[in-house]
Amino acid sequence: MKNNLKVERAVHNLTQAKLAKMIGVSRQTINAMELNKYVPSTVLALKIAKIFKKHVNEIFFLEKND
Repeated sequence: MKNNLKVERAVHNLTQAKLAKMIGVSRQTINAMELNKYVPSTVLALKIAKIFKKHVNEIFFLEKND
């Protein structure tokens, strides 16, 4: 699964640490998601989408081989 998390953070002027604190995870978790090394749970994806006022599928999306 790919994502636009880094772009959304930049648009909203948020650091990894600030976003992590807002959703209750570590900065390392945000970093891992941005590097596509960690797939968030549904609840976590929904929390992130809510912060950015977007639908989940506008931030997270599947690739052909997923």
